[in-house]
Amino acid sequence: MSSTTPKIQTKARAFWKGAAEGAPFLLVVAPFAMLFGVLATEAGLNVLETMLFSVAVFAGAAQFTALQLMQENAPTLIILASALAVNLRVAMYSAALTPWIGAAPLWQRAIAAYFTVDQSYACSVMQFEKDPQMSVPQRMAYFSGVLFPIVPMWYASTLFGALLGAQVPEAWALDFALPITFLAMVAPMLRTPAHVIAAVVAITTSLLTAWVPYSLGLIIAGTLGMMAGAQAELMLEGKKARHD
Repeated sequence: MSSTTPKIQTKARAFWKGAAEGAPFLLVVAPFAMLFGVLATEAGLNVLETMLFSVAVFAGAAQFTALQLMQENAPTLIILASALAVNLRVAMYSAALTPWIGAAPLWQRAIAAYFTVDQSYACSVMQFEKDPQMSVPQRMAYFSGVLFPIVPMWYASTLFGALLGAQVPEAWALDFALPITFLAMVAPMLRTPAHVIAAVVAITTSLLTAWVPYSLGLIIAGTLGMMAGAQAELMLEGKKARHD
């Protein structure tokens, strides 16, 4: 760790640092959640069903995937499998966070598992790697802080979108939120050649499989991207070991 990197001394500081670094995501979380609320009611869900859906799943990409397939009258098994596949990245997030917060009490880890989303993962891993001297309570405080502005906004914006429904004009262009959110989170994480290879393979495959029904091309693309990234990592580590 660089000597110029300031250390977090207390849980309170860690929490508010997390809140400050999670706050910028509100610019995309709000319209993203509002869009889900609007589309869910347009798809036939009432306000209560929309909110229960959002609270139970709490995973924007999986929610949109399931909603789209529901509108296409896809088989229930396909809907569940696709939503699960989209959310498999959260399992990788959990594995990456385990070395940092795995020693926390079980109840804290259970809550963290529910609230492990792209924003909390991306901010937390970057912070923990930057300041590995943080204690486990400080890490949990930071993780909670990132979510502090995001979670209430997600629920409130979903409710607002569900109440507005079809009254939201198309000119608002709320659908920009999804790609902008992922670009903001993914771009800083492409730190190694293996990361870049995984991203390129996934993007290329998703374009080539856009014709696959029920958006299953995304599952194929994600799988091949992960395989390519893992293989590239092994090859690069092997090459480095030979040179050493």
